[in-house]
Amino acid sequence: MYKIYINEVPVILKSTQDLTEKDINTPGVLLSKYTGKVKYLLNIIDLCEKGTRSTKVIIHYDDFITMKKDFKGLFVVNEAAGGLIFSEKNECLFIFRRGFWDLPKGKTEKDETKEMTALREVNEETGLIGASIVRKLCVTNHCFKNKSGIRILKKSIWYEMKATEQKLKPQKSEDIDKAVWMSIPKFLEKCKPVYRNIIDVLKAYQNLKVN
Repeated sequence: MYKIYINEVPVILKSTQDLTEKDINTPGVLLSKYTGKVKYLLNIIDLCEKGTRSTKVIIHYDDFITMKKDFKGLFVVNEAAGGLIFSEKNECLFIFRRGFWDLPKGKTEKDETKEMTALREVNEETGLIGASIVRKLCVTNHCFKNKSGIRILKKSIWYEMKATEQKLKPQKSEDIDKAVWMSIPKFLEKCKPVYRNIIDVLKAYQNLKVN
């Protein structure tokens, strides 16, 4: 399975043989079989970008690897990394950027490891000093168009981190208006709207914690 958010709509690629009854019968889900023609995928992407009433889009095909390759070939892929940072008070560091709640992350630079990127971006976007990585949490994917109209697929590697709670300095040049410490339950209750891939990161942490 491969999931990417397009205009906050989850688009899921699956092998046909892996479809479940839930995939087939859930109301609001757009289920469609890939025709093998790339134009079909472009039409789905365009539909999501313009706005769809579907809560989820599932595209399936017998040859999953080929479908995924065809799909990713329609984007310029940028890799990024970021962090879910916990303080000694078990509060997390959240940011508010361009009208949405988010977590600090950014594009990987030349000769950087993903861990280096995550730590650098946390420092640059929030002013946090002394964070350290605990473990990898998950990978999320979302797409957007840049100023030239080119479709970008951003693959983000997320890490659980720890740091001493300290005063934060949001990076205004990156349109970050707020950087705050908050517990996850309070964040989920009080802070909206939130990018859906950020909810996925929080779920990944909670699942690892349970297991």
